[in-house]
Amino acid sequence: MTTSLWKLAGAAAVTVLFGISEVEAQAPLKIGASLSLTGTYAKPGTYQKEGYEICADELNAKGGLLGRKVEFVMYDDQSSTQTAQRLYEKLITEDKVEAVMGPYSSAITESVAGISEKYKKVMVSPLAATTSIFRQGRKYIFMVISPAEFYLEGLVDMGAKRGLKTIAIVNEDTLFPKATVVGTEELAKKRGLQVVLREAYPKGNTDFSALLVKIKAVNPDIIAAATYFDDAVAITRQMKELNVNPKMFGVTVGGDIPEFHTLLKQNAEYVYGSTQWDEVLPYPGQKEFLSAYQKKFKHEPSYHAAAGYAGCLIYAEGVKRAKSLDADLVRAELLKLKIRTAFGDYTVDQDGFQTAHKMVMIQWQDGKRVVVWPDDLASGKLRFPTPPWSQR
Repeated sequence: MTTSLWKLAGAAAVTVLFGISEVEAQAPLKIGASLSLTGTYAKPGTYQKEGYEICADELNAKGGLLGRKVEFVMYDDQSSTQTAQRLYEKLITEDKVEAVMGPYSSAITESVAGISEKYKKVMVSPLAATTSIFRQGRKYIFMVISPAEFYLEGLVDMGAKRGLKTIAIVNEDTLFPKATVVGTEELAKKRGLQVVLREAYPKGNTDFSALLVKIKAVNPDIIAAATYFDDAVAITRQMKELNVNPKMFGVTVGGDIPEFHTLLKQNAEYVYGSTQWDEVLPYPGQKEFLSAYQKKFKHEPSYHAAAGYAGCLIYAEGVKRAKSLDADLVRAELLKLKIRTAFGDYTVDQDGFQTAHKMVMIQWQDGKRVVVWPDDLASGKLRFPTPPWSQR
């Protein structure tokens, strides 16, 4: 297995603070994580890694955490739950990291949550959206983003308000997309939409022609797809090839990532994407985050980067308030913490389940992501209905 290690340097640590010894103060504070840098989830996983790096840079520029330089130890889990499990065991038992942060995706987070619980390590999980992860009596896991069940709420709401009647719902057959579909179907039925097709496809699928032929046959007003990046791109591309023409087409993960339009170009126009964050939202620290990110990586961030950055800062805030790395003390602080970062609001219930963060929906318009839902956060008007492929 190929692994990679990034040591994130920063300002020199001070010596004695909050009662830690001089030796401890001089040693870096190692935080471990596995990220999906190859495989199905590589695109959002890489963005999440970059968000962690910006957080470490920011903490270190301000003297570190508890007076110690923050150093991330990160490995590539290859988008595999089994690999991630081995890596979190290695991080804790061999690398001796003092803290861990969550991996990318609900499926991988679920697979490693038992490990962080076993070793009593707080794990702030910036990109785990499935509700069930946080409803199993676990003590040390904390949610940052809005639940999976509401990712496509904006698509349903906008369609219902415009008199659309039917919806087809498709998804990758893994934890997060399955939870998204359950929520989307419930929301659709509440708004009077008829679900004319609901079907899953396997992880890593690249040929969606058979599925799209079924969708074309039922001719839904809306196609709602619970996707990741690769399948979001492939479905969009193959919809054009097969001339599938809904009035609205929206995806969960993938549609908001800058490379979505880079790869699809004109074919990305009119597509709706769920997102947990956008640079136009009026959150504190936005300009500073964007400036640091673009200076370091020379490209735009996606919400996965902003979530990684914010999740790391949230954990750091818990440590600062606890004045300790002790898991139970940090946990107590995170449970009562209410904070707004560049990513938005953070508040959790007693299960560590997120209750404050709000998501938005973007639409690709003239090569740009435009926030079109909800109305009070919109930066522009949606372009509706989506014209047939032959008229674009």
